[in-house]
Amino acid sequence: MNKRALEDCHNRIKNYIHRTPVLTSTLLNEISGVRLFFKCENFQRMGAFKMRGAASAILQLPKEQQSKGVVTHSSGNFAQALSLAAKNLGVKAYIVMPSTAPQVKKDAVKGYDGEIIECPPTLEAREQAAALIQKEKGATFLHPSNDMDVILGQGTAAIELLEDHPDLEYIFTPVGGGGLIAGSALAAHHFGNDCKVIGGEPFAVDDAYRSLQSGKIETNTTTNTIADGLKTQLGDVNFPIIQKHVSEIIRVEEDEIIAAMRLIWERMKIIIEPSCAVPFAALLKEKNRFKGKKVGIIFSGGNVDLDNLPFRTI
Repeated sequence: MNKRALEDCHNRIKNYIHRTPVLTSTLLNEISGVRLFFKCENFQRMGAFKMRGAASAILQLPKEQQSKGVVTHSSGNFAQALSLAAKNLGVKAYIVMPSTAPQVKKDAVKGYDGEIIECPPTLEAREQAAALIQKEKGATFLHPSNDMDVILGQGTAAIELLEDHPDLEYIFTPVGGGGLIAGSALAAHHFGNDCKVIGGEPFAVDDAYRSLQSGKIETNTTTNTIADGLKTQLGDVNFPIIQKHVSEIIRVEEDEIIAAMRLIWERMKIIIEPSCAVPFAALLKEKNRFKGKKVGIIFSGGNVDLDNLPFRTI
C-alpha cells in the first residue's frame, strides 16, 4: 500500500474525526528514562481510534451500497464506531453483538442509532448472524480489523503523531485484531524517519507474537485477560503488513497492564482502558532498551466499565 493511499484516506475522513492531542509527562519520562509522546485516541469521537477505520470504510463504499447499510459483528469499540460513523453519513448500521455483551456497550450502540442483532457468544454464531443480515438486507459487511480501508483509517492516528513529532524513533501500539498496528506500521514506513513500530500484547492472548514466530496466523486457546479489546486475532489482510513492517511484539503480564493503567490515571489524570495500557506496559517492561529514545505511544481508547475497575479497592 503506497503513501498516496494513506494521504487520501486521511483527507477523506478529516471532517468525521477529531485530530486528537499528543500529551507528554515529565514524571513519566523520568520513571521510564524515555521521551514519551502519547497520542490520545481516548479523546477520539466515541472514545477510541476505531472511529477512523469505520469512517474510512463507509466512505469508500459506492452510494448504492451505502443505501443498503453496513453490518459488522463486534461487542466492543468497533460496534460503537461503525454505528456513529454510519449515523453521521446517513447510513443504516446493523451490529451483531453476543448476548453476553455488557449492557453499557449495547446502550452506546443504540445511542448512535445502531440496530443490534443479538446472538450466542461464539464466533460461529456471530458470523452466521452477520451473513444473514447481508443476505436479507443487502448490507455490506465491514470487518473491524481485517479490511484495507479500515487499516488505512486506523493508520491516520500515527500519521498525525508523526506530523507533530517527525523525529520519533519508535511507535508503540496494542495488538488485538491487527488493524491499528498494521495501519501504524504503514504510516511509520511512509511518513516516519526510520521509525520502528512495536506492539504490546498480553501473555494470555499472545497469538500475534506467536504468529510472527511461526510465520502463520495463530489462535488463542484462552482469552483470560483484562485487556478485553485484544482478544481477537490477526487476519489475512493485516498479517502480511505486520510481518513486513512491525519490528517486534513485547508481551506483558496482567499485573503489568494494571500497573501501567493505574500510573496513567494517577499521573496524567486521563482515562484509558486496559487494552490501551498494554503498549505502555510493554515499554516499561523493556525501558532499559529504549533509554533516551523518543517514543510515541498510541492510547487506543478510553471506554471503561467504571463499575469494574481493576484497581478498585471498595
